Amino acid sequence: MNNDTPIIMYTTSWCSDCHRAKYFLDTYGFEYTEIDIEDNPDGLDFVERVNDGNRVVPTIVLGDGSMLVEPSLATLASKFDVTLDRYA
Repeated sequence: MNNDTPIIMYTTSWCSDCHRAKYFLDTYGFEYTEIDIEDNPDGLDFVERVNDGNRVVPTIVLGDGSMLVEPSLATLASKFDVTLDRYA
């Protein structure tokens, strides 16, 4: 995945998995748009719709239409084709 692919990450302020995913994307230089579902009713509606009515974050939507829901670091590294050597 290249840095030109749009990424939208649905988050909350208190979610540790969200903080980890944002740190990962920041560390590897991937730009993303963050939508806090606590402040954005449309974002909340989207997250619930794609997660069978559940408020699961982070829900990450990639430009190719694929989604990652609560991804592990290994899943993020694999999807973005990077190694975890820069992640500290």
